[in-house]
Amino acid sequence: MPDPAFQRHIDACNNIGSPAGLIPFRIGPAQVGWVAPELAQALTFRPRDFHFDNDGVALAARLRSPGTRSAALADALPGLATGGFLRIRGELFDVRATSTGPALATLDRGAVPAFGVMSQGVHVNGLVRRADGLHVWVGVRAQDKAVAPGQLDNIVAGGIPAGLGPDECLVKEAAEEASLPPDLAVAARPAGRVSYVMANGEGLRRDVLHIFDLDIPEGVTPVPGDDEVDRFELWPAARLIEAVREADSIKFNVNLVLIDLFLREGLIADPDGALRAGLDQGPD
Repeated sequence: MPDPAFQRHIDACNNIGSPAGLIPFRIGPAQVGWVAPELAQALTFRPRDFHFDNDGVALAARLRSPGTRSAALADALPGLATGGFLRIRGELFDVRATSTGPALATLDRGAVPAFGVMSQGVHVNGLVRRADGLHVWVGVRAQDKAVAPGQLDNIVAGGIPAGLGPDECLVKEAAEEASLPPDLAVAARPAGRVSYVMANGEGLRRDVLHIFDLDIPEGVTPVPGDDEVDRFELWPAARLIEAVREADSIKFNVNLVLIDLFLREGLIADPDGALRAGLDQGPD
């Protein structure tokens, strides 16, 4: 049996057993998301761009290019926002059927969960290896953040904007969030991924997080470069393990990234592999 103290975080991020009650959303033959019946009903008022059949709702077949699809989606959002289905954030994400598939369109980040579209992000473990063991840099999120205010975060973390890949996003976020120079950020090592499917008040989060490990030299202190983080602190891994195990002071999906780190470093046990298996339950 997996340690319930760690399993609870995995369960919290995978809180929907099936998409029963949700309606598939397609672009061409590819299913890219899930929408609630209420949102689907709102889309019936836009028959030029959204078509319905026995398989769900799809963008109109005449929208053949990513540009025309993106424009149709963008045109629908103000009315949907007025109707309370989503909020517009002014940042575009790519819409893909799989994490490595082609970009089929772009969609405002605030609409991604409402349409149940997969979101991708990067999370970086800032590591310092000392004689007394592993230490990990953590960020304390700003108190005015809409999500997880004041909670602990990775040294660098962020959603991947349209047109960027994980490596490019990592360098951008490292500079913006932690004032880390590009020549240090590019030394980050790909360490795998975690994924989950989580229902919340915005819709369905189908998230893939690309994980990187970055060795931070002694004497280098990350400094907040924007208003996302109040400060950074260097914690012994043992203290961070205790926080994940016993407290709820860490942003919900960062718990998964840290459990992955602890497993890879051999710092926590997973005798039957259940924790490892639970960390990748989201999109392909």
